[in-house]
Amino acid sequence: MKTYYAKPGEVQREWLLVDATDMVLGRLSTRVAEILKGKTKPQYTPHVDTGDFVVVINADKIRLTGNKAAQKSYFSHSGYPGGLKEVSFERMMEKHPERVIEKAVKGMLPKNSLGRAQGKKLKVYAGPEHPHQAQNPRKIELEV
Repeated sequence: MKTYYAKPGEVQREWLLVDATDMVLGRLSTRVAEILKGKTKPQYTPHVDTGDFVVVINADKIRLTGNKAAQKSYFSHSGYPGGLKEVSFERMMEKHPERVIEKAVKGMLPKNSLGRAQGKKLKVYAGPEHPHQAQNPRKIELEV
């Protein structure tokens, strides 16, 4: 009996729609990362991108547990001396709520070219509207 490995050309991709209203950030992110990797499919292959496209709407209605909303910070560095920037969770939710989910999910993907390809299949929008109606995404409920 031979082990089956999916080939990049024969992967069937599906568009999925997730509503992030009142969902916990970490629990939502782990489920979305599993879908992007393709781990929810029977033909999952570790070295091939077998995942589906995921559209997340209502990113501005995400929540955190405990006291994390007041304590969580995001850091970035410009590469220059003294170039460290810190942005609080509340400030990030005011300006770019979709980036909160993008950063959480991309941190759970592999740090190589495969992970970058998987990350491009994630589409996050702050409100209930999205431009992917033509792809006819199937709405799913995540058990979180």
